[in-house]
Amino acid sequence: KGIPAKWSIAKTEMYAEPFHVPQPDEVIFEEHWAKGEHFRSGCVWNIGKGRVFYFRPGHETYPIFLQSEPLQIMENAARWLSKP
Repeated sequence: KGIPAKWSIAKTEMYAEPFHVPQPDEVIFEEHWAKGEHFRSGCVWNIGKGRVFYFRPGHETYPIFLQSEPLQIMENAARWLSKP
């Protein structure tokens, strides 16, 4: 909700695959870089009666969490995770 289908972060570190986690039930966000690297930066797991949302848009080195899209994503995730 409130997030465009495609959006970008002006400057961030590159984190690339392999990402050693269990296969997610759904990949919500995937980052791509100019040389073909990619990273599953938003993943969802349903575990028993619980849910896990992983979101890695960047690092505190850059002001990513002042950008509207990551803030909206965290708000949306909190709402989704709190649903029974």
